[in-house]
Amino acid sequence: MAGDTLRDAHQHLAAALDELAAATTHASENDLISLLTLCEGVTRRVEAISSAAVAVLDDRGTFLSRGYPSTAAAVSDLLSWDQRQARSFTSAATDVHGRTTLSGEQLPARMPATAAAFGEGTIGWRHVEVIHRVLGTRAAERLTTSAWTGAEAQLADYALQAKPGQLLSFGTLLIDRLDQDGPEPDDTPPPVNELRLTRHRGGAGGSIKGRFEDPALYDAIAAVIDAKAKPLTADDDRTAAQRQAEALADVCGYVLDHGDDLPETGGRRPHLTVIIRLEDLEARARGAMLEFGGTITPATLRTLACDAGVVPIVMNGDSQPLDVGREKRTIPDGLRKAITVRDRGCAHPGCDRPPSWCDVHHVDHWGREGPTELNNLVMLCKAHHRQIHHSDWTVRIRDGLPEFVPPRWIDPTGSPRRRPLPV
Repeated sequence: MAGDTLRDAHQHLAAALDELAAATTHASENDLISLLTLCEGVTRRVEAISSAAVAVLDDRGTFLSRGYPSTAAAVSDLLSWDQRQARSFTSAATDVHGRTTLSGEQLPARMPATAAAFGEGTIGWRHVEVIHRVLGTRAAERLTTSAWTGAEAQLADYALQAKPGQLLSFGTLLIDRLDQDGPEPDDTPPPVNELRLTRHRGGAGGSIKGRFEDPALYDAIAAVIDAKAKPLTADDDRTAAQRQAEALADVCGYVLDHGDDLPETGGRRPHLTVIIRLEDLEARARGAMLEFGGTITPATLRTLACDAGVVPIVMNGDSQPLDVGREKRTIPDGLRKAITVRDRGCAHPGCDRPPSWCDVHHVDHWGREGPTELNNLVMLCKAHHRQIHHSDWTVRIRDGLPEFVPPRWIDPTGSPRRRPLPV
């Protein structure tokens, strides 16, 4: 029933817009001027409806259940927006629409005065984004609750007569005036260079916290991460924090694979060790454990198994190793070279990661007895490799070349996307 109502409403709206478009042909100058204000009103109503939908989807965690790390990431793919626009829209949308707690309690909008003006169509989405931006600064966060609420009401009122640029200038001056004391001085001396690795309780992953007083050390680390944390494509929807975290992991993975001068640990080069119980292996590897990272999910295990060095270790019933074999690469060197010649790096459209920073992914993975041959393998960077394993995106080989198919809810036509052939 709801689907029929939505389709009917869309048809009526489309018909009305067609009439407006046809009216421009013979309309007078005054009518065209009126049409501009009418279209702006329609645009504001549509923006309010769209932002409400995003807020509800974010509230329900819809996109998280579909394999996306955030609502903004999914909106970027769904609407073909760049990641900055999607993040801004999503975060502001949650500020002008009410939320529902896990217990079912309805919470009001965080910016109620702005939400009211936006809902009435007296201000536009650009005004909402400016108010959201101003109230999200560190200076605004230092205000008392009453001062912050009063500032939000003043901004919403001023937005009724101001352009977005004017609203930004007014808002900046207003927050600066209210935050007269500024940030509190930090009398605590910063710690000397330190880095702490802490495993999470329960054995799933961990946290890394560090601080470097030595500017040279910090600059060396920042330079490497910055070089590898740039967006992979124009549509890369990861946040800066996500890109930096994955860049650090990529750099460490690269060193593990290529660092011949690394110190040995226990008589071998440092590398990932995945421990799989016999019963898990017999059940097609439903779970496994990393040497440092703890328990991993089947999807993560399949990601690692796509392109790894395998050392068979036979364990007895008391978890004692009985026999240790020799390491064998999942992808032989000769086959990797053939894939490199074909894909020239990550095969995902628009990605420019070189071959040395990529994994080789089994299209039909090893758990389903997928063959390790050229027509079942594709080269992917770490980010796109994770996307294939953890979301509804799929990759396939057609006419000897890889192509990527987005989920139906992103592209109902299921049109495959392929990176242009190198010249």
